Amino acid sequence: MAQAMRPDPGHSLFATDGKPHPLQDTLLAVTLVLGILSFVTAQFHSLHLLSSWTGLIGILTGAYGQFISVTTRERFFLIIGLGAAAVGFYLGMAHGGLFTGVIN
Repeated sequence: MAQAMRPDPGHSLFATDGKPHPLQDTLLAVTLVLGILSFVTAQFHSLHLLSSWTGLIGILTGAYGQFISVTTRERFFLIIGLGAAAVGFYLGMAHGGLFTGVIN
């Protein structure tokens, strides 16, 4: 008996429920951009203010995004952004922190 084959979205890493999630997608994009920016600027000692602040904001947006995420795709990319933001934040803190050079 021939049966129609349907893809099983439950076993895909990028499974979606077919509904739009504008808030979650916005938080995902913001977390990825802040994480990448924080990680890249953490490689330069003099940019510790930028890397630590973007890392901190990236961690906060990523944590809230994880809290309200719906699909595996959102959670996967939020973890990537969170990891990059955390590394950038910690390196920024090691290079001078959030306020060094501003308050002296």
